Amino acid sequence: MKRRDKENYYLDIAETVLERGTCLRRNYGAILVNRDEIVSTGYVGAPRGRQNCIDLGVCVREQLQVPRGERYELCRSVHAEANAIISAERNDMIGATLYLVGRDAKTGAYVENANPCAMCKRLIINAGIARVVVRNDHDCYTVTDVSDWVAHDESLQGEFGY
Repeated sequence: MKRRDKENYYLDIAETVLERGTCLRRNYGAILVNRDEIVSTGYVGAPRGRQNCIDLGVCVREQLQVPRGERYELCRSVHAEANAIISAERNDMIGATLYLVGRDAKTGAYVENANPCAMCKRLIINAGIARVVVRNDHDCYTVTDVSDWVAHDESLQGEFGY
């Protein structure tokens, strides 16, 4: 039996975390790891005390047919990356790796081209996280050095239209 590589080991754990997600569109699981120890976990869900989309049976963004990656302010949920960050101590995040897995809530398929949104990227940068590892399929993943997001600041390149 071949031993599972460390990156996929942590991605497998993040994939289990996403099962707590409450989004009707896509669920993500995130874990923060530093010095080979899990620091925190996060999944998609409404702020504490508020009703989740699965409880309400409706997704406003879906009702309005908002495309993926747009109008997140309409969403009831806090993203998995943000939940992992707010559950961790700053010193534990400096130099850490964030592992992220996304699945379509209806089909269970992995989210294609999964990537943190612009707001989560900002949180990741400010938290001091060094790398982001995103699952593409059961065995393949993409590794991003967070310093690349700093060097290639999309908010200065007009990507958002302002």
